[in-house]
Amino acid sequence: MVLKIFFPQCCNRADSGLLVGRWFASHDSAVVLAVIHYPFIPGQVKQYIQQMQAQSGVELSVLGSWSLPKEGQEGMESFLRDLSTIFPQERWLQISRHMGKTGFACDILSRDRNGGAAQRKVKKKKKEEDENSDGEAGGEGEEEEEEEEKVIFVHYEQKKVMLSQLHPVENGVPDPKTDPPSELRQMFQTVASSQPLFFLDRYDDGPLKSTHWQSEGREASIIVELLKQASVPLCLLISWLLSIWTWICNIRIFSLHPLRFLSSKLSTCVQLSYRTEHMRTLSSPKPAAGHTQFMRRANISVSFLVDVALGMLLISWLYRDNHITMLANTLVPAADHVAKELEELLQWLMGAPAGLKMNRALDQVLGRFFLYHIHLWISYIHLMSPFIEGILWYGGLSACLGLTFALSLLSDMVALLTFHIYCFYVYGARLYCLKIYGLSSLWRLFRGKKWNVLRQRVDSCSYDLDQLFIGTLLFTILLFLLPTTALYYLVFTLLRLVVVLFQGVLHLSVDFVNSFPLFAVGLRICRPYRLAEGVKFRVLCDEPGTALHLLMEINPLKCSTVVKTYRTPTYSCYPKDSWAALVKKLFVGELIYPWKHKTTKAD
Repeated sequence: MVLKIFFPQCCNRADSGLLVGRWFASHDSAVVLAVIHYPFIPGQVKQYIQQMQAQSGVELSVLGSWSLPKEGQEGMESFLRDLSTIFPQERWLQISRHMGKTGFACDILSRDRNGGAAQRKVKKKKKEEDENSDGEAGGEGEEEEEEEEKVIFVHYEQKKVMLSQLHPVENGVPDPKTDPPSELRQMFQTVASSQPLFFLDRYDDGPLKSTHWQSEGREASIIVELLKQASVPLCLLISWLLSIWTWICNIRIFSLHPLRFLSSKLSTCVQLSYRTEHMRTLSSPKPAAGHTQFMRRANISVSFLVDVALGMLLISWLYRDNHITMLANTLVPAADHVAKELEELLQWLMGAPAGLKMNRALDQVLGRFFLYHIHLWISYIHLMSPFIEGILWYGGLSACLGLTFALSLLSDMVALLTFHIYCFYVYGARLYCLKIYGLSSLWRLFRGKKWNVLRQRVDSCSYDLDQLFIGTLLFTILLFLLPTTALYYLVFTLLRLVVVLFQGVLHLSVDFVNSFPLFAVGLRICRPYRLAEGVKFRVLCDEPGTALHLLMEINPLKCSTVVKTYRTPTYSCYPKDSWAALVKKLFVGELIYPWKHKTTKAD
């Protein structure tokens, strides 16, 4: 039988006293949490352990004794051995360390049925064994072998184990019958839940003194404590502001269909609703239910602060050295240049583009139709030119809410400034799609088939001569008009893809700032032991005559796993469709949109 004892490194040189910890009977192991120094009163030790059990909820007990002999303490080991009668346990650990040796000596006292204590020898590794033994000695050795027990000491760093979170995370309480926790997870949870035990340091005036990772003084941060005190009124203020904002949003006029439709299409409104949800999460009076919820709140807080800081940097650049006026003076000439280039492109399409012979009548109709729209757009831009600087000035103030608001507003402005390109694309796509579906339907007519709308399949059908004649005539007309329509569709689709790509980059940037777990990644870089993937063991001491000593080290999570695990859920502006589906949509003339909410259906 192997008994594993998890021993904290901070107690290796502790004064003699009692070992306080917890037994894991199902795994035949124990974890040592602290050493209570001699002198002490046993009644006060029992009362102290009961108080710690009530505060931490951990089944604490006195595991045994710890002996580090010093001058004038020659009889300390026998005294500590006799304490097993005051603190009754099924097994009493008597661990001692002698000067000049790295390893520990361990004796186990087990209580028999009559309540008496019997010492069990610990099996020790030896390089050589006695080969000469008589028959009687061999018989006694077999009986003694049954009582021998091997001990392995696993040394751990108490602070790191207490602050670390072993992954995968268990937020709920597992059912011991269906999902029993592992020995390592029980050990981590025991150390993490025993924080009240670590509040007793050497500066306390109490009757008991102990050794643990905070025995030299409690570690704390004044900034953290001040933030904790300031968080309560700040959460109340945010909750009050959110209630006012919710009341404004619930006004009946904002529930009208045009306003709801417009707010669902504008990136700024989507980002505003997203940040409102974040503020509700942060201002919740309920504490975090588990590690995952705590990390989510921390990631949201850090992401919001970084977002606001980047927004303030953008504001400081915009409102310095007349950058807004320079942008306003550049915007109108740029729009005129784009419109002029589009006019030249349409004039080229109305001729013989790349030597292609187009349908003259349809080419002239489409070209003049699009040129008329460009003239309307130029008139609109020049009408709005006196107000562009004011729009940029007041729109730049949205960056005080964060860089994501400024990027969302930029995306909406790009959508408005390129609305004529969107109109061209929609006209060309609808006309092209109509011809493609018309040709496919007429092609089925030639083969004696038709599309069954109810059953969503192709069925056989018989047509008369008049239907076949009209179908042939329409098929010929659509087929010869298709190249002209396809060329216009191709040109304006490429322009639309450039706009969609730019808006997609903006949406990805907003999504990255919103969802990237900055707090978790910073924790992984600065304190990698806080996010543990597992542990590894290294042989620390294997001296003859002593038990095996292992050093437990924490394996941190990989950075990619940290990002994947703690990424904040967002409205996911990533494209749902694959590249094959996108090419299919472009080929048949279906409309493509900037990357939207997953639950939002494209019109």
